[in-house]
Amino acid sequence: MQSFTYDEAFSRNIGWLTRQEQQQLRQKRVAIAGLGGVGGTHLLTLCRLGIGKFHLAEFDTFDLVNFNRQAGATVSTLGLGKLEVMIRQALDINPDLDITGFADGVTSDNLDAFLDGVDIYVDGLDFFAFQARQQVFAACETKNIPAVTAAPLGMGAAVLNFLPGGMSFNNYFRLDDGPEAEKPLRFLMGLAPVRLQMGYLADPSAVDLANRKGPSTIMACQLCAGVAATEALKILLGRGPVRTAPKGYHFDAYRNKLALTWRPGGNRNPLQRLAIALAKRKLGL
Repeated sequence: MQSFTYDEAFSRNIGWLTRQEQQQLRQKRVAIAGLGGVGGTHLLTLCRLGIGKFHLAEFDTFDLVNFNRQAGATVSTLGLGKLEVMIRQALDINPDLDITGFADGVTSDNLDAFLDGVDIYVDGLDFFAFQARQQVFAACETKNIPAVTAAPLGMGAAVLNFLPGGMSFNNYFRLDDGPEAEKPLRFLMGLAPVRLQMGYLADPSAVDLANRKGPSTIMACQLCAGVAATEALKILLGRGPVRTAPKGYHFDAYRNKLALTWRPGGNRNPLQRLAIALAKRKLGL
């Protein structure tokens, strides 16, 4: 049986990366909160990129409803902890990984430990995990940790980067500017100001923001992992252009469209405030 060696396992990255850059990535520590739809695929993608260290937070177990999109969801993993399963998959790719797991998910009690020594945070939290997401991004801002979010929307991905010294997550999304019931709408509109995904929604009844339910696809999750890993690579290696909030981008594979988004002031932007008001009226919020 062939033994594992890091240089051989990730040798096909060389060309798009220099050997020196590959070794730099080997020393980087990435934090991912949430290992479900996007988070699990983020982890495996970053493992194959050659990232060598991870902090992973997840409290949930795999269920049948995860089968359409989550990397670790199989018949053999039903009922098993997502953290346990995804760590096992990651170590199967690179047995030399340095992984610290947080089996209670990310909480106010373990947030400092979760972000300790981390070079970048990649968001994998459930769409509706607003309190946890706000806490993590606020802590990243305080600790000067770059943070990337790539949201799976329809059959595409909407991407925002929050870098030290730039616009913060909370200032961009302004989730607390309205009642709790508005948070899903504010988050969605901030992620995707141009709403490319809405043009082909086949069954609108499947979108129920009030009850925190919505449709998903594996295509969107895989696209998110690809673009988030690319953003992480550029940020970690300090190469290539990085669009930072309030600038972002939204690629939709179904519509074959790429939109470069820019909302100065985030959800305080007059266009955003109007769009949110119209959506609230339509949804009866």
